[in-house]
Amino acid sequence: MTTRNVSRFWEWGRKIICVGRNYADHAKELKNAVPTEPVLFLKTPSAYVREGSPILIPKYSSNLHHEVELGVVIGKGGTAISQSTAMEHIAGYALCLDMTARDIQDECKSKGLPWTLAKAFNTSCPISEFIPKERIPDPGNIKLWLKVNDQLRQNGCTSQMIFSIPYLISYISEIITLEEGDLILTGTPKGVSSVQEHDELEAGIDDVVSMTFKVDRVGY
Repeated sequence: MTTRNVSRFWEWGRKIICVGRNYADHAKELKNAVPTEPVLFLKTPSAYVREGSPILIPKYSSNLHHEVELGVVIGKGGTAISQSTAMEHIAGYALCLDMTARDIQDECKSKGLPWTLAKAFNTSCPISEFIPKERIPDPGNIKLWLKVNDQLRQNGCTSQMIFSIPYLISYISEIITLEEGDLILTGTPKGVSSVQEHDELEAGIDDVVSMTFKVDRVGY
């Protein structure tokens, strides 16, 4: 069997598991209750987009929001992983954006419907290069930031997470078996806002990585 290159996880990883409302200030800015257990939703691998390709606003949305997040790349799969061994299952990290059609999400929430149209569309998961585990020795205390057209919009720290990375890995793996190449998006700090066609988004993790994406609109 060919050994897969986890540093190119986006080419073959099978799922993207996202955690909503994992920063209390973000939950509050959208007038949501602060959760007592993780809120989970999924994106498909076709959501991945890399630098050099644009983020595409879906035809059906007129209010696309940015959400900058730390992504956790799974290197060793498992089911019902304990919190005490969870970090051993991580291969590395990626800086990610959870692009969200907020108008569609609000509509889905009001109707009690799933968030798929708002969260899982093509190009809804821009990602950085793979970040080896050793480059982020303490993922529970890193600074994430995002600028739109050079204006700072989000600036937070993973220490503000409600549910820690080991807790999330354990919790998710009780429900959904984690596999090598899977990506977990761990939630976004406050400061989310709308982006428009032709905007430029720049995001980074201090002293580790940065990335830039242009926003365009689906043209077909």
